[in-house]
Amino acid sequence: MSAYTEAMSALATGVCVVTVHDDRDDIGSTVSAFASVSADPPITMLSVIGTGYLREVVDERRAFAVSVLGEGHRAIAGRFAAEGRPSARLLLAAEEHHRGEKTGALVLDGALAAFECAVVQRAEVGDHVVYFAETEVLPEVAGARAGASPLVRYGGRYRTLG
Repeated sequence: MSAYTEAMSALATGVCVVTVHDDRDDIGSTVSAFASVSADPPITMLSVIGTGYLREVVDERRAFAVSVLGEGHRAIAGRFAAEGRPSARLLLAAEEHHRGEKTGALVLDGALAAFECAVVQRAEVGDHVVYFAETEVLPEVAGARAGASPLVRYGGRYRTLG
């Protein structure tokens, strides 16, 4: 582990699952680099590894969904972070979920919050690609688990607050 990576592990970040629907399958990955950039208009930022398949599909589709994970979602975070993972559809088979109306991407019904995002700008930065996206809150999921603790990544591990 590099000194940079070790130092950055001291920064607690929220944990989300990003999903994209393409013509063949559902793609998904656990991310901790998703953040609000602007409230008016609502713009978020997503950063993904530049050599990954998720980047390829987001580049092609220009849209994705984000499910914000809570305290009961540690296993989901692990499934979506595993190497060689199967389709996102299979990873969510035992979980209540639906497809976003605008993106067609899978959304976890029990998420703390969920968003559908349309890419408006893309930037290659180091070994990652950063997307800035117009973002819409999915009201049927927003607050679904009010009072639940968020799942965070801190010190290289998934943790909950509280």
